Amino acid sequence: MTEHVPPRQAELAAFLRAKRARLQPEEAGLPRGPRRRTPGLRRQEVAQLAAVSVEWYVRLEQGRVGTPGTAVLDALAEALHLTPDEHRHLHLLARGETPVLPADSSRQPADVRPSLRQLLNGIPLFPAYLTDHRLDVLAHNAAARALFGPGFGTGPADNTARMLFRDPATRTVQLDWPRVARETVGHLRTAAARHPDDPRLAALLAELRSHSQEFTLWWNDHTVLERSTGTKRVRHPEAGELRLHYDILATGPHHLFTLTPADPATDRALRHLVTTHTAALTATDTTVRPITAA
Repeated sequence: MTEHVPPRQAELAAFLRAKRARLQPEEAGLPRGPRRRTPGLRRQEVAQLAAVSVEWYVRLEQGRVGTPGTAVLDALAEALHLTPDEHRHLHLLARGETPVLPADSSRQPADVRPSLRQLLNGIPLFPAYLTDHRLDVLAHNAAARALFGPGFGTGPADNTARMLFRDPATRTVQLDWPRVARETVGHLRTAAARHPDDPRLAALLAELRSHSQEFTLWWNDHTVLERSTGTKRVRHPEAGELRLHYDILATGPHHLFTLTPADPATDRALRHLVTTHTAALTATDTTVRPITAA
């Protein structure tokens, strides 16, 4: 009598077999050998790479194992060279949950999809920019440079949390600085929980704690917040006081920040600022002092 295999375990078994079949021995650092008939890796080779018993792994591929532990699944994901999406799918099939994977600390602005860059540039009158979970500025449009200054996204202005807590001028122009700053701490607290093994995020948090008493105070009270929308006031050196709505949209691993006028006066001032400065900011003039985008 054939043993009944639950649908989820059958799907997990099929997933493992497919990923094993696509991985060649050379890719896993193993010799091919003269008489290989199996496409991809053998079961015993996967077991060896993941440091599990061959018998257990055979039962897993047959759908005859209970719920594997997360550490074992992580080892299998590494052995099979799974992508982050495949790694999460493996956990979902095996345990009914998706893990928080370590952040890719090598991610650079070049990783931003061309379609997102087109979207940014297609919003000519409203400042918009893209960040990662650390609030590193990955890309921005010309309107963002008009508002925040031509150095936005580079040097000390390459991270909006650093601008907010370490640039004295930012505190002056941010008329709602305590609220915006506290929201930023809450965002980074959530990011740290989701990416506990990200060394660049850890370095940023250590830097902010060592240079800002307010950051340390709010970090220690365990503020947690995922911002999605709000309103803030900024005092621009040329446009005067601006009241801006901000909306934050998640797009894959990135966050898209958009700033739009909250009243008619701001609408007029922002449009004038952007239209008069967009061309000038393509040069190297740095007379406009950046203000925080957080």
